Amino acid sequence: MTDTIVVMITCSSKREAVKIKEALLEKRKAACINIISGVNSFFWWKGKIDSSLEVLLLAKTKKKMLRGIITLVKKIHSYEVPEIIALPIVGGNKDYLNWIGEELKKSKRKSAKI
Repeated sequence: MTDTIVVMITCSSKREAVKIKEALLEKRKAACINIISGVNSFFWWKGKIDSSLEVLLLAKTKKKMLRGIITLVKKIHSYEVPEIIALPIVGGNKDYLNWIGEELKKSKRKSAKI
């Protein structure tokens, strides 16, 4: 098992997803983000079953970044209760997993120079 995670964030629109994606990448909270359009979501909301066509962000990052991701996304997101959930990556291409870690380390180096 690694300390690398995938954070899933559903958004109301492609525009909102792009705005969140840009903020997460610019602040180096994630090394890579996929945007998946056309997600049909079905859920309980305020006592009844509801549905929505959403956009899903998949952010690859490290567990230590999660708190900052949640804080940042909640500031930008339009939902009253945005979905921000993290899943562990239990394995994968070691070169890719190492790349994620290296990209996220660059934020420390960059901020140390400021």
